[in-house]
Amino acid sequence: MLDQRKSAILQALVNEFITTAQPVGSSHIKTDTALDVSTATIRTELSQLEKEGYLVKPHTSAGRIPSDKGYRYFVDHLTKPGSLGPAQKQEVKHFFASSHAAIEALLQNTSKLLSRMTNNVGVVIGSLPDTTIIKAVQLLYSSEFSATLIFILSSADVEKIEINFLNHITESDIEKLSALLSSKSINIPLKSFLTSIPVQPENLEFEPMLRDIENAFKAYYSPSNELNDIKSSHLYVDGTSHIAESFEAIETVKNILEILEQQFVIVSLLRDVLDRGLSVSIGSENGLESLANCSLVVTPYTVDGTTVGSIGILGPTRMKYSEALATVAIIGNELSERLSKEGQTN
Repeated sequence: MLDQRKSAILQALVNEFITTAQPVGSSHIKTDTALDVSTATIRTELSQLEKEGYLVKPHTSAGRIPSDKGYRYFVDHLTKPGSLGPAQKQEVKHFFASSHAAIEALLQNTSKLLSRMTNNVGVVIGSLPDTTIIKAVQLLYSSEFSATLIFILSSADVEKIEINFLNHITESDIEKLSALLSSKSINIPLKSFLTSIPVQPENLEFEPMLRDIENAFKAYYSPSNELNDIKSSHLYVDGTSHIAESFEAIETVKNILEILEQQFVIVSLLRDVLDRGLSVSIGSENGLESLANCSLVVTPYTVDGTTVGSIGILGPTRMKYSEALATVAIIGNELSERLSKEGQTN
């Protein structure tokens, strides 16, 4: 723990840097704090904070900026619980009261709300809803012992499941089985896929292959398997234009945008943050070089007390953490209430 004076200096420096994005010198801190000490004393304390890893000096003659360790201390010890203003609270309340979209659209619109209210990237993760309808299904031959099962869903998502067969198969077998699956599975809920194709005398020859497909389908959507659970989650992202506004280096922007396109990476990252018991992940804590200058603020949302997904914002490490935490918290609570009420009426 830092002493009171170092804490006050660190807090003033972080707040100033978040506001200006410019290295902070002792004169600014003297002005921004009520500390009854000289600028020389502040410079000494700044030097000590740098030695202890809370600050870094980007240039020899410049002021200092927070390190990841400095931000972490700021978030854990110096950031007071934030509160949204009446107008912002009303905006959130109105959004969920007036939205009558399907779940997929609601989650997408929630990511837009997060982005709009924070000027950062809004991220929402949700599991595949039970109401998702199969719009098309196809089985494609891969090899004499494997094929790929492809679903096109009403949510506009495409799901691919690799099937490994115990027995030798031919392209002709796959074509016939694909036609059977398509004839039986169109316009039914994805959750009913396995019960839609009972083994009948006319398709008895496909029984072993259908059992292999059944096993692969169950494994893919098994909630007990974290890897497969991540695969069945869906990512909704909005506000990527804010990345270009937050970072000057084109390469940095490019790398962050590439990461945001990788659903598996982002879903895994948000889950990892929550699994570590955190609500904020800062810079190097993200474990990805591309996100070394970014922070994530995350919270889970629930349906009837059961966690079904998570929401968050992604932005520069110099984000306004107090406001970000307050925004994510209230939107997460409202989303949980909305989905729980919807579950009671369905």
